[in-house]
Amino acid sequence: MAEEEDDPGFEEDTEDGGNGIDSGHGKRKRLFSKELRCMMYGFGDDQNPYTESVDILEDLVIEFITEMTHKAMSIGRQGRVQVEDIVFLIRKDPRKFARVKDLLTMNEELKKARKAFDEANYGS
Repeated sequence: MAEEEDDPGFEEDTEDGGNGIDSGHGKRKRLFSKELRCMMYGFGDDQNPYTESVDILEDLVIEFITEMTHKAMSIGRQGRVQVEDIVFLIRKDPRKFARVKDLLTMNEELKKARKAFDEANYGS
């Protein structure tokens, strides 16, 4: 888990001088462009949405993730983000809470299926 903290993909955010989202527009590597384009198309946008639209949406996503991470780090165990912290933060938003609950349930089911598959193949 310590390797995740040293992820170089998020270092570009600090290089924009702290002037806001627009100052690093051309320099910052876009992390979610492909996924956001697919999501935008899935929600009814053009198959090839404007780059500016994708960039704005990505800036909003990065800002949301950053804010949630900072809030999660301030509760629970200091300096460490845990699933329970995220669940606590979104508990009052029924749509987000239901989605997180579904994803966590699915994750547990996948873990059980992988474990059962490994035991069937290799024996226990």
